[in-house]
Amino acid sequence: MRIIRKPLARRTVLRGLGTTMALPFLEAMMGTARAADIAQRPKRLQVFYSPNGMTMPGFQPAGTGFTLPPTLEPLAPHRDTIAVISGLGHPQAAAMGDRPAGHGRSCPAFLTGAHAKQTEGPDIRCGVSMDQVFAAHLGDATQIPSLELGIDQASLLGSCDINYSCAYTNGISWLTPTVPLPVTANPRAVFERLFGDGEALDEKGRLAQLRRQSSILDFVMEDTARLSGRLGMEDRRKLGEYLEATRAIEKRIQRAQASPAQAATIEQPAGIPEDFAEHVKLMIDLQVLAMQADITRVGTFMIGRELSNRTYPEIGVPDSHHMLSHHGNNPEKVAKLARINRFHMEFFAYMLQRMRETRDGEGSLLDRTLVIRGSAFGDSNEHDFMDLPVVVAGGLVKGGRHVTVKPGTTMSNLLLAGLNLLDVPATTFGDSTGPLRELADA
Repeated sequence: MRIIRKPLARRTVLRGLGTTMALPFLEAMMGTARAADIAQRPKRLQVFYSPNGMTMPGFQPAGTGFTLPPTLEPLAPHRDTIAVISGLGHPQAAAMGDRPAGHGRSCPAFLTGAHAKQTEGPDIRCGVSMDQVFAAHLGDATQIPSLELGIDQASLLGSCDINYSCAYTNGISWLTPTVPLPVTANPRAVFERLFGDGEALDEKGRLAQLRRQSSILDFVMEDTARLSGRLGMEDRRKLGEYLEATRAIEKRIQRAQASPAQAATIEQPAGIPEDFAEHVKLMIDLQVLAMQADITRVGTFMIGRELSNRTYPEIGVPDSHHMLSHHGNNPEKVAKLARINRFHMEFFAYMLQRMRETRDGEGSLLDRTLVIRGSAFGDSNEHDFMDLPVVVAGGLVKGGRHVTVKPGTTMSNLLLAGLNLLDVPATTFGDSTGPLRELADA
């Protein structure tokens, strides 16, 4: 008599004291229908945002081929999965009678295609962002609707760009036209949200955990042993890799908490690495881990807050990023800005690599993820919001190409087409005039 095992529920979790740990996609969740693997794997969205515009000559591919210019060279290993889209802009970032500003209107328009209300007070207004439209479409399919991660702490309330609230430049995700979603920059807070029943620990719980220095895996070992008995060899291997990756990230966070430099940096919460590159990679790894476990399918990542004045001495640029973006065509400043742009692109390449090497059923996370990389400006010196540096990637789009669209085409058309690729039956978005046909062209 043949015994047919009942498939594991897609949202099976490991449970322990104060911890609920989601699982990666396992063959045991598919039953016997291996042929349906692709169809059963969820689609996902990831957005990677860089602040303060771009040195466009170093970004845009030249000619009819697809030779990667200097800024895009870090993406060479992923050439077959990326497409550069030139000519997109955000008409809604124009002044339209408002007072002068650049960043304060362009940043909020990036994912909303909406015109931000000019205000320095609490009466902010913009539009719902594309990522949140997708999150609403998914409903309660995942534990967490979306993750908004970044590197910089939010600025204080008030004006960051002249006549515009800091809320417009602190993040890029908008739940409603009046509710921007805060960016989390502390890896420890993200880790606790992913593996602490969806909520960050209070201060008392956090201190108790630090005194224990225990791994969350300690609390789910019994449940892990119970589940392993129901899994095949390949699933046990996948589960082992996932648990190892989780523990490795946890150790990196614990090292950051133990760093002597943290104690002297009051404004930097424990858990944030002192090293910029380590911080960025840790946040990307957390985002990938959340997708691997299907805790969320929607994520945005800001490698810097708009108007960021971060310096980059590690790559020979001790100057403020924002100040360099207003380079006045000074060759030395342009070269330094290009160096920052390329540095940021290296981390985008890291994100693609992490998704590409992370198994998801018979494929990888990247196979079923739409990835959008961009900035609120093209030429930052001119605050040019009508020729944006946009890269799309992932298995949902045709890669290995440079697409030039009609100048003046709103980026909302790309965002609408992206929603359609993600199976959202939207017919309009922002100031769209129709889905960008080139995005899905085979």
